[in-house]
Amino acid sequence: MRWGIIGAGMMGQEHIRNLALLPDAQVLAIVEPDAAMAAAAMALAPDARCCDSVTALLDQPVDAVLIASPNDLHLSQIEQIAATRPLPLMVEKPLFTDPGSTDRLAALATYPAPVWVAMEYRYMPPIARLVSTADSVTGGVRMLSIREHRFPFLHKVGGWNRFNARSGGTMVEKCCHFFDLMRLILQDDPVRVMASAGQAVNHKDERVDGRQPDVWDSGYVIVDFARGGRAMLELCMFAEGARYQEQVAATGPDGLIEAFVPGPTRFWPDHLGAPPVAQVIASPRTPKGPHVLKIPVDPTLLAAGDHNGSTFWQHQRFARAMAGDGPVEVPVRDGWWAVAMGMAAQDSARTGRAIEIADQPYAPPARSVQSGTKRSATPLMQ
Repeated sequence: MRWGIIGAGMMGQEHIRNLALLPDAQVLAIVEPDAAMAAAAMALAPDARCCDSVTALLDQPVDAVLIASPNDLHLSQIEQIAATRPLPLMVEKPLFTDPGSTDRLAALATYPAPVWVAMEYRYMPPIARLVSTADSVTGGVRMLSIREHRFPFLHKVGGWNRFNARSGGTMVEKCCHFFDLMRLILQDDPVRVMASAGQAVNHKDERVDGRQPDVWDSGYVIVDFARGGRAMLELCMFAEGARYQEQVAATGPDGLIEAFVPGPTRFWPDHLGAPPVAQVIASPRTPKGPHVLKIPVDPTLLAAGDHNGSTFWQHQRFARAMAGDGPVEVPVRDGWWAVAMGMAAQDSARTGRAIEIADQPYAPPARSVQSGTKRSATPLMQ
């Protein structure tokens, strides 16, 4: 599969490194307006052509396109590709940032090629193991808790991720991954969101073109689901000293299952020795007692990105889908729902009231746009 890459900054380069690990993938063309990022990307893919526009990239003989540009550009770039040469797409999250984009999103129902929204957290091996075994351990998940204790937003070109207007806001930009996991694990759609969040510590002393960043760095979100399940998110982006960056806990009538995911290995201090290994712990009610499973990840995959090897596994699944050996596992509807939940969380935190998602202009319609949210038929890691 010959790839075109739109946006070769930090995340785009992670995709390029992981595509290099797949035997039948080639990066053929790259669009990156920042000279330093373009040079770094071309060093990773020296045989690729550096294009000065999306139009020029689409003139190349690419088979699929990855969009990893700043968040507010994703939807317009999808539309340009749709109008010019509708190729299979992998689109980094979030799918969109403007609450008024619903008509444009609905138009994707007629997009003639697959669109895969890049929700890397689904493919982190410990989380994938939890997803595939949650029902058997818990007897059906009724409560779900997700915690992320991590580092502040990294610096991006031009500081675009420092502002709600371009990023979509922290609950959209960062947390759409977790809202996607909620729907995936509970196999249900949300009806109500309640949140308390804000900018407590980070970026207050920064200035980008004379402006103070306005993105949030912490919060709590509670989500009610249609069939009675409940989920909670705790986010803190000034807690990079934690041993594990993500913790996911799913509970049902028969027991509890938890996943513990380390942060990027490049941030683990050398003086602490080897980085922690991901774990999944199953704790049945009868007989009582936790069962601990360590899930090491190939160091080559850990070195290729910051997401516990998940970017590689995601591309492997996408390649299978393109070969007709599997479904598009994260279609447009899933990406839409993840953003809508983030927007509802931000509205709730701003207003201090619960948000009924069906009443909001950004709510997804009845199942019509590349429907999804089905667990993979086989676990990612055996």
